[in-house]
Amino acid sequence: QNVFNMVVEVPRWTNAKMEIATKDPLNPIKQDVKKGKLRYVANVFPHKGYIWNYGAIPQTWEDPGHKDENTGCCGDNDPIDVCEIGSKVCSRGEVIKVKVLGTLALIDEGETDWKIIAINVEDPEADNYNDISDVRRMKPGYLEATVDWFRRYKVPDGKPENQFAFNGEFKDKDFAVNVIKSTHEHWKALIAKKTDGGEINCTNLTVSDSPFCCSQACAKATVDAAPPGRAANPIPPEVDKWFYYEKN
Repeated sequence: QNVFNMVVEVPRWTNAKMEIATKDPLNPIKQDVKKGKLRYVANVFPHKGYIWNYGAIPQTWEDPGHKDENTGCCGDNDPIDVCEIGSKVCSRGEVIKVKVLGTLALIDEGETDWKIIAINVEDPEADNYNDISDVRRMKPGYLEATVDWFRRYKVPDGKPENQFAFNGEFKDKDFAVNVIKSTHEHWKALIAKKTDGGEINCTNLTVSDSPFCCSQACAKATVDAAPPGRAANPIPPEVDKWFYYEKN
């Protein structure tokens, strides 16, 4: 079946660049930091924050040592990303079941960065979506907006537009599922220590034959050792700024 678990990192319409911290013990979700500042994605007209619930499929890994046969570029060293297109705005850290519909191959600074398009299986319209063509038919303009978002979201930071494999065309459900299966095989090699993951922290509680498997007591000690949570800093007013610029 083309149903997978998704960990929600960024709820729709929000800007904070939250992501699974692969180098930290037990891989918590943390806000990305660049040049000593918490990172927020810019609003590039006509978009406000992320235009889907954004997250990742656990137990996947885009291996930076593996050149993708479809894109000719190596992986970005992260779990595979998901853009969930349902009507509900999810909560950060929520784990939902999603139906995979297709994928977009972003080339981000020379790395392969697959974006899986999926819908929450509990969405009232989920039964109407079975492949990428259904998104084009039921939500006209959404796929084009998705390409536009990924192409330009780093431009306000002074970076060039992102590029895509396949001329920015979406691949269908079967292609997307095969990409997920491939990245799952890379993850299995990583968690079994058959591949060098570099700085990735593979400590886990559930893969019993993994050399990185730890006990509940060990995991609890890791969590207890973390610094206590504090009140969040106020969101800087510039996060709501809108950027306008000519498309190339």
